[in-house]
Amino acid sequence: MNDIDKILQSNKDWAKYVSEEEPDFFPTLAKLQSPKFLWIGCSDSRVPADQITNTKPGEIFVHRNIANLVIHTDVNLLSVLDYAVRQLKVEHVIVCGHYGCGGVNAAMSNNNFDIVLNMWLRNIKDVYRMHSDELDKIDDDKQRSDRLVELNVVEQVKHLAKTSIIQRAWKHHQMPQLHGWVYGLDNGLIKTIYQMNHDSEIDGLYVYTDL
Repeated sequence: MNDIDKILQSNKDWAKYVSEEEPDFFPTLAKLQSPKFLWIGCSDSRVPADQITNTKPGEIFVHRNIANLVIHTDVNLLSVLDYAVRQLKVEHVIVCGHYGCGGVNAAMSNNNFDIVLNMWLRNIKDVYRMHSDELDKIDDDKQRSDRLVELNVVEQVKHLAKTSIIQRAWKHHQMPQLHGWVYGLDNGLIKTIYQMNHDSEIDGLYVYTDL
């Protein structure tokens, strides 16, 4: 049995197990999607949102990309954010990074990863530049990487707050809350790093007054 067949068989085994344990699970799930959370996480295969939060299908709406970035020109991310906030009316948007992030480590290097990855990693390099005074004082490479992971999460949460999508929701509904978390691969625990809500201060240049 090849790798693809193994995955498909595992799906059948899982569906059978769930159906036997909870006969109403799939019929109920098929009728409604009403998650309270939008998860913006890293594409790293070691950080599955549902498993590390012990949640079931239907409880978390998920978007993932390399190093959990929120980029104002990323139509993919913004469409997910807009749908989650305006249609699903999620109450929380979580940006979750993780220690040992390959994207962050790559951005800290001077290696050329060719056109597309270079463009993407440039966003993390910008975070490093913004906090270089702090980061350059950290001699240990792992500790410096861990701190950049945290700072990157903070900046991505701030990027969310700069969008008209979030500001409109805050103005009319005082929701959602924005959360910055970091997951530890070595212990399985989530560390809370940062939070913003409808009364958090935003640089005036990014505030929309006519929403």
